[in-house]
Amino acid sequence: MVEHVVIGAGSIGSNVARLLVERGHNVRIITRSGSGPEHPLIDRVAADASDPSSLTELSRGAQAIYHCANPPSYTEWERLLPPLQAAAIAAAKANDAVLALTGSMYAYGPQPGGLMTERTPMAATGHKGRLRKRMWEQALAAGIRTVEVRGSDYIGRGANGIYSLLVEPALTKGKAAWITGHLDMPHTFTVNTDMAQALVTLASEERAWGRAWHVPSPPAITIRELAGRYATAAGRPPIKLIQLPRFVMRAAGLVVPIAREMAEMDYQWYAPFHMDATETAGTFGLTPTDLDTAVRDEVS
Repeated sequence: MVEHVVIGAGSIGSNVARLLVERGHNVRIITRSGSGPEHPLIDRVAADASDPSSLTELSRGAQAIYHCANPPSYTEWERLLPPLQAAAIAAAKANDAVLALTGSMYAYGPQPGGLMTERTPMAATGHKGRLRKRMWEQALAAGIRTVEVRGSDYIGRGANGIYSLLVEPALTKGKAAWITGHLDMPHTFTVNTDMAQALVTLASEERAWGRAWHVPSPPAITIRELAGRYATAAGRPPIKLIQLPRFVMRAAGLVVPIAREMAEMDYQWYAPFHMDATETAGTFGLTPTDLDTAVRDEVS
């Protein structure tokens, strides 16, 4: 019998599945392609997770459902995320399963001083942040056992983030990296395996249900510092970083949809951005992975 269902096999979903099978649990991963880690305790299923009937049937007997799917492009969020959320809620309700949601900082919107705690009100002004806020409120109103675990931008092996998108190509080619953000603003980064650990832990903790929590993460660091640590870990000279003027992406957004979506979130990169997870750490004893350990693992 399947004990846990994981929706999505990206960086977070795959790490959640690995962590669960390490503990001896049976896991079913649901993706459109049937992808995911290979393991005797992992059942990989190709299905449309946004179909409530299909997801409900595939989740029969599950103790917990982990919603770790995220469209790769901002331009697809409004179309793809609401059906996935509705199906996950329906499956959790039909099977009396805990629904663990992979969240982000988007619902808070810009905050004075850039500090977000687990008690910060959701005050997003952009449409993606408002969407995240609505989806969490939908889960809370559904009458199910649910928890949302919020992390910042991911680092770690397999993460689709600053290293894979910007730093690694520059290191490989010996060229400069163009950065759409201030190079010297402190920013919290979350290790992807820490997000997985928090999801699995909080899904099993009744104390966690019914509210959102933050993933304990390493202290905030600037893009310049982080890029330097990646270069050191790779045994290569530091790369040159070029900060794009802020207006460039906003101007491009007038005609390029993805640029417009990125510009909406650029407040995260031009001011301090601190995610505080003191309450989660104190309540559940979770601690962040050392930053340099995560960096070395990602470049190896």
